[in-house]
Amino acid sequence: MLAIAAQALLGLALLGAGTGHLTVLRDEFHAQVPPWIPLDADFVVVASGVVEIALGLALLLTWRQPARGLVGAVTAAFFVAVFPGNIAQFTEHRDAFGLESDLARGIRLLFQPLLIVWALTATGAIPALRTLLHRRR
Repeated sequence: MLAIAAQALLGLALLGAGTGHLTVLRDEFHAQVPPWIPLDADFVVVASGVVEIALGLALLLTWRQPARGLVGAVTAAFFVAVFPGNIAQFTEHRDAFGLESDLARGIRLLFQPLLIVWALTATGAIPALRTLLHRRR
């Protein structure tokens, strides 16, 4: 029951964040797009927002294994993929989301691994992926 609540909460959080990417927080999210990304920052913000909305919906609508675990694994992979943006915000001293000091930005970095673990554990991703791999042998 706790895992289901955790999965639903993560889904709602991603829906909220994704909506923020497309609306009121759009400019704030620009601070997390590293300058070395060879794409327009606004495109990256919008695209990642769309992905977050899709992942949020998938987390809220997918409850059976192994699909549930697959959604969790993809969500965790997304959190890994956007982690360089959090690192860039820290190393380039970019203010956004109230993170206006190196200490605040550094503390924020610690939360990204927690999001990854949250996605994997709430969805039962690791056992589900093991089951899928064993079926293919």
